[in-house]
Amino acid sequence: MYRDKKMKELPSDLRPYEKCLKYGADALSDTELLAVIIKNGTKNNSAIMLADELINYNNSDKGIANLMYLTREEYRSVKGIGDVKATELLCICELSKRLWRREMFKGHNINSPNMAASYYMEELKYCNQERVYIMLLDTRSVFLKSVMIAKGTVNLAVISPREIFYEALIHRAAAFILIHNHPSGNADPSKEDIVFAEKLKELGSLMNIPLRDSIIIGNNCYISMLEKELI
Repeated sequence: MYRDKKMKELPSDLRPYEKCLKYGADALSDTELLAVIIKNGTKNNSAIMLADELINYNNSDKGIANLMYLTREEYRSVKGIGDVKATELLCICELSKRLWRREMFKGHNINSPNMAASYYMEELKYCNQERVYIMLLDTRSVFLKSVMIAKGTVNLAVISPREIFYEALIHRAAAFILIHNHPSGNADPSKEDIVFAEKLKELGSLMNIPLRDSIIIGNNCYISMLEKELI
């Protein structure tokens, strides 16, 4: 009803910022929360309209979670979202991921493939770029740190194990888990995935920093090579 109106044309109680001040942030819809962050619209589109367009970008059905998967270029393709707003939104999304992860995993033992996969699932399940991470663990399998090893069009065959073990050594990890996604949504490991994991397992044994598992994230699913007895 009000989405096509300019912000100043709305009753004060329906303007997201004023509504937040009066009733609190939890009273705002997803679109209104995003509109508060966007602050200003354009001559023809209010902040609410811009927020609505971002949430439904590319006819997505993910709702507010759609923001997690937009690139800088996709943010900037929306008229009214320039470099500054795109950067702010990217940082807010990254901050929310880090806050959630910290609260969920701080001091926890990563004692199952499901727990390790859960750490990355929200970020990777719909990601259209391949990303490779290592999850570093201490002697009790307590989570230490997540490190991105590669991003974009990734060929595991050209990733140097040296970089992986360098990160493990500088962070004093006692073991690690390899995580990467398949943008196709199919989590089945390729022959290349298996060969690379076997190489890391062999090197890890030699260096006394064992590979605990190699996990592939697909479209809201995962496959553990350990569980499948592939490594």
